[in-house]
Amino acid sequence: MATAEQVKSLIKAHIEQDSERFKTTILQIAAYEAIHGHDTFARELKQYAEKVGKGKNNLVRLSNSGNDMFIITFPSERLSDLVVSKDLSERIERILVEYRNRHKLEKYGLCNRRKILIEGRPGTGKTFTASVIASELDLPLYTVQMDKVVTKFMGETSAKLRQIFDTIVTSTGVYFFDEFDAIGADRSLDNEVGEARRILNSFLQFIEQDSSDSIIIAATNNQKLLDQALFRRFDDVLHYAMPTRDEVRRLFETKLGVFDRTFVVSDEVVSRAGILSHAEIIRVCDDAVKHSILTNTEVDNIYLLRMLEDRIGAYAAKEA
Repeated sequence: MATAEQVKSLIKAHIEQDSERFKTTILQIAAYEAIHGHDTFARELKQYAEKVGKGKNNLVRLSNSGNDMFIITFPSERLSDLVVSKDLSERIERILVEYRNRHKLEKYGLCNRRKILIEGRPGTGKTFTASVIASELDLPLYTVQMDKVVTKFMGETSAKLRQIFDTIVTSTGVYFFDEFDAIGADRSLDNEVGEARRILNSFLQFIEQDSSDSIIIAATNNQKLLDQALFRRFDDVLHYAMPTRDEVRRLFETKLGVFDRTFVVSDEVVSRAGILSHAEIIRVCDDAVKHSILTNTEVDNIYLLRMLEDRIGAYAAKEA
């Protein structure tokens, strides 16, 4: 029997014409029914799933002003899907509450937090957080393609940054600058003082002058690389770390609980996964779910351990 979350997922996928999510949810329900001995029903569901077309792609390239500096998506992730520390969760919630009540704050001459810097190792949830904020506020997520913004031609990068900030004013959304080091790096660390300094100064000027209703999020893997002048331009700085033991357990429960409500992750799996990032653990969960669907078997800790060892082994080989 489909869970409440799966029913909601089906309804939302239908409304948004997201056939890929619709098909995935049907296959999850089919796997659950097969595990519980309802083979005929499971086969019928799989046959229906195979008839689902590619459907709507929620990926859109912005052609505004004749450029392709953005990718626009419409995320569906919720704050409850984000597994982080209590402190980070509360700070993200504060950003959401202030945005929803920004007009009330304006009456008292106050501004909501809307310029956010996120720092943390790859895979710790920075991009996911941007998606969550966009989804919770029912705003499109504009991901800035840094490779299309930063060029080798003098003055061109600053001109493109101006176009981006013009769009931030005219098209309200969540604007995500990933790998922000490309713009915000401390220029005292290298010899590219001239043009690089002009690029940084342009960004500092644009972000300081911006008073739009959009939210600006910049992400970096290492805040030590950023110029110190940047920090006072941001309303909040969020530090992301590798998941704690409790967060590892919650990640498994969140990702696998939707698929199999009876699954209980073992302490051995939690301990072994402790060296992986949030994103890597999510990939392990996805692999386990796919295996369960394709083999009509339940998700189990033995297979999870196997997937963990494969992923850990791959990283060990890379570092050798």
